[in-house]
Amino acid sequence: MKELKEGDVVLCTVEKIVGTTVFVRIEDNGQGSIIVSEIAPGRIRNLRDYVVPQKKIICKVLRVGRDYVNLSLRRVVEGERKELLDKYEKEKNSLSILKSVLSEKALAVAEKIKKESGLNEFLQNCKSSPEKLQVYMTKEQAERVCKILAEKKEKKVEIMREFALKSDHSDGAKRIKRILDLSINNENIKYLAASKFRLSVTAKDFKEANTKINNAVKEIEKRAKQEQCDFSLKEK
Repeated sequence: MKELKEGDVVLCTVEKIVGTTVFVRIEDNGQGSIIVSEIAPGRIRNLRDYVVPQKKIICKVLRVGRDYVNLSLRRVVEGERKELLDKYEKEKNSLSILKSVLSEKALAVAEKIKKESGLNEFLQNCKSSPEKLQVYMTKEQAERVCKILAEKKEKKVEIMREFALKSDHSDGAKRIKRILDLSINNENIKYLAASKFRLSVTAKDFKEANTKINNAVKEIEKRAKQEQCDFSLKEK
């Protein structure tokens, strides 16, 4: 069981709603609760418009006590939600691979691996070092797992941000072109309309994609200042 701390983003399953409090089961980390003001901004007329029993939700840890964890649903931003869902999906797929080879022993093996590392991360590393799998299974089983991993294509993740870029200089078009020349980093920038653009990046997971797009945005903003152009990023 991972030790939770303030600011962690966690996957939860709604267990019950009592009055204005939502009680949840935190994935691999016991129980937690969400008060109504942390469900969504503004006035909430019906909690069940946002949460229902057995629904999976992404929450942020506010406080960790000896016997309780206070959570927030409304403070989770879209990037955090997508990143955790992507991680959860990959962990689920990794467990399915183990089940196809190890059958009923897969859960026990997965729990042992997760004490040291994320399941998906461990299996991906085993592509180049299959002998690591033999700590948990036979050589033949390890080879079968590696074969499935090699044949399985990793799904790419795409993230987009919209921004505005303007110039009042006579050579403004040339300045903007210089600012947006980011092809060396494999970003894709599309013109939308009236000085508005969309930046998109692809990566193997949301964490890498977020890092790439944040770096690209910083570079565009830096170049805009150098070229004396107006830059603004659209709110998420």
